[in-house]
Amino acid sequence: MSQKVLIVDDEKPIVTLLDYNIKNAGFQTDVAYDGKEAVIKCESNEYDLIVLDLMLPEMDGMAVCKHLRMNKIETPILMLTAKDEEFDKVLGLELGADDYLTKPFSPKEVVARIKAILRRSMRNDKPNFSSLKIGSLTIYPERYEAEMDSNVITFTRKEFELLFHLAKNKGKVISRDQLLSSVWDYDFVGDTRIVDVHISHLRDKIEPNTKKPVYIKTVRGLGYKLEDPS
Repeated sequence: MSQKVLIVDDEKPIVTLLDYNIKNAGFQTDVAYDGKEAVIKCESNEYDLIVLDLMLPEMDGMAVCKHLRMNKIETPILMLTAKDEEFDKVLGLELGADDYLTKPFSPKEVVARIKAILRRSMRNDKPNFSSLKIGSLTIYPERYEAEMDSNVITFTRKEFELLFHLAKNKGKVISRDQLLSSVWDYDFVGDTRIVDVHISHLRDKIEPNTKKPVYIKTVRGLGYKLEDPS
């Protein structure tokens, strides 16, 4: 059965264009023309990916993305916007979007991004262990959760994937560009602040003192590494 993509945009010509090209690429499609309709459809149907416009009536794309992630709907999201502001891009990805594309775009580029996101989400990268312990931190890959001194810590999907990638490479220095490529599966040229924002969120959740991190260390000029503080 082919994968199903929800297209969310209030501009009918764009919906028609995307619908035609995404179907031609072998996907099933469904459409929504405002944010509330998108939320209702996502809560009552299963999709493999959502193409979500930022500027929508009723609820904007940021609010839709935040609502879905808060309600544990982890369907990959490709955010579309007419804006080209770094703040919007970082915030969209921070809220749980998987990729970001600025209008105007070519339909071929949209399809290529969809395929890249789905490759990432379907990649067989399941660990052969149920947990990974580093210091007082225990990571549970299948649950997308961690525990610190028996206290459960929850993450957005990208926060957890970033943490897990650092944990699998414990002690190794990984550059921001490498993290972008491995965790987001896309080359956001010049947008390494996305990594810094997510690292800051991880530190807020796992570090005893964020001003003196003992787990996620910054290696100046190189990147980040996760260490066992014990």
